[in-house]
This record gives sequence, structure tokens and C-alpha cells, in this order.
Amino acid sequence: MESKGSPVGRRVILGMVGLGALGVVFGRQLNSAVSDTVASTLPELGAIIPAAGGFRIYTVTNGYPEMSQADYRLTVGGAVSSPLNLSFADLESLPQTSMTKDFQCVTGWRVDNVPWSGVLMSDLLAVAGAPPTAIALTIDSFDGAYTESLTMEQAIRPDVLIATSMYGKPVTREHGGPVRLLVAPMYGYKSLKWLSNIDVVDSVIPGYWEQRGYDIDAWVGQSNGRSDEPVT
Repeated sequence: MESKGSPVGRRVILGMVGLGALGVVFGRQLNSAVSDTVASTLPELGAIIPAAGGFRIYTVTNGYPEMSQADYRLTVGGAVSSPLNLSFADLESLPQTSMTKDFQCVTGWRVDNVPWSGVLMSDLLAVAGAPPTAIALTIDSFDGAYTESLTMEQAIRPDVLIATSMYGKPVTREHGGPVRLLVAPMYGYKSLKWLSNIDVVDSVIPGYWEQRGYDIDAWVGQSNGRSDEPVT
């Protein structure tokens, strides 16, 4: 596994904000230039490539981890009464929720009306027996590098999803499959790809990009110095 690389300061990260805002206004041609600029400026990102539908694919390692649905496992632990070790089939057996949400990147590009489906984080935490007094979650990727966090209040919102499907098809490897997180009202860096582990913990622990200058509470239009339209 590649190392995380050297830290990137907030000024460098948010130096892309102006270009990103122009990308929202002037369209995907400029978004491509924005992503190329981010790729050359931020060595923390192992790869950025265009993808269908206006997405840009980001990683913090030098590749895209791969895991089949048959081999996939999601563990849920920490301060829960019933720790979980779930297969992909186990996730499919839980109550399923579908939602259509915009996906907004903090660098400025947005993809409108993306259909997602999977298991609500609130439903998963209920199965695991997370206590009502729980404070926060730490969330890990099987890329071995990326981490995220949510407060419990954020995690149990009805627009936070353990996503197994995107556009009516399985989530692809490039988009973080077979299972990824969707935190719809926040910027895309909170929607961790290649989801492997969730722990209920007693304090918020800053995730990978928060340690490098991004806001912990990443509400669209209300954080990171941006004023994008909120996701609806």
C-alpha cells in the first residue's frame, strides 16, 4: 500500500476554490481543467480521471483498490451492543432505501440527480445496537489510507446511506464499490469510497482530509469557504 504522502496545507487545498466555483458556472470543460490543476498541485491524490456523467474520480493512493462482492465485508464495532461483520449479501438482506441526490465536490463540480440505493446508516446502526448516547463514528476505507468521521446526529440523518447501487447498477470500483458511503448534504470528501469499517466512538476524530485543512462539518454551501447551492 502506498504511503499517505506529505501533508497538504489548507491554503493549497482551498486555492482550488475559485477555479471550482467557475467550474460550476461555466460547465464541465472548465471542470476538467480544474481537476487537472488539482492533480498536479495535490500529491495527496493518487489519481484523478474523468468519468461518465461529469464525475471526477479521486483517490489518495496510487490506484483503485479492488474487492469482489463475494469477498466483501463491512464491520461495525466500537461502542455497540451487537458488533457486525456483514457480507454484501447481508447488506442486501437489510431494509433498502433509494434516494436521488446531487453530488457536490468541494473543488467545484457537481453532478445533479444521482440515483442511489442501499442501507440507511441509521438502520445499520440500529441493527448494531448503537446507544442513543453515542457521540460519533469513525469510518475506514479498504484502500488502507482514507478515513472519515461523522457525529452521531449527522450519521442518523435520512440522507446518509451505505450505498450498494448507483444509477440502478452496482457501485463500480472507480466509484468506491462494491460499497461506499453517501453523505448527501455534505461535500463529496465525506462520502468515503471502498467502505470497510465503522466504529462508534466517544469523540469526533478528524478524517484524512480534515487533517489536511478541510472542514470537519462539510455542509454544502456552509463550509470550506464555499457558497454552492445546498444539495436538495
